[in-house]
Amino acid sequence: MLNYFALGVLIFTVLVLFYGIIALHDIPYEIAKHRNHPHQDAIHAAGWVSLFTLHVIWPFLWIWATIYREDRGWGFGHHSQQALPTRVAELEQQLETLQGEFALLTGVKNPVADDSRGEG
Repeated sequence: MLNYFALGVLIFTVLVLFYGIIALHDIPYEIAKHRNHPHQDAIHAAGWVSLFTLHVIWPFLWIWATIYREDRGWGFGHHSQQALPTRVAELEQQLETLQGEFALLTGVKNPVADDSRGEG
């Protein structure tokens, strides 16, 4: 009777460890799903791949899943995405001004076209 009990405990332990490892590797996917991550399918697939790569990439999956939040995007930098078109317009205006000044100083109307002839 004791042998059957020991066999049952052994089978139970193996099953708990097996499903525990699978649940552990789904944590980054669950985080990505909760945060509405745009790459959640890739994170889920990479979690399964990490089972076969001896869990080497799993910490990177955790970072990848937690770095994105729907309210602030990827979280890099302090500039909002709404200010980006305004900044691009300002830089284009500065470029046009500098090109105009360059044309006045050198007498060349389009410096980019003149450099493309290979005479520079």
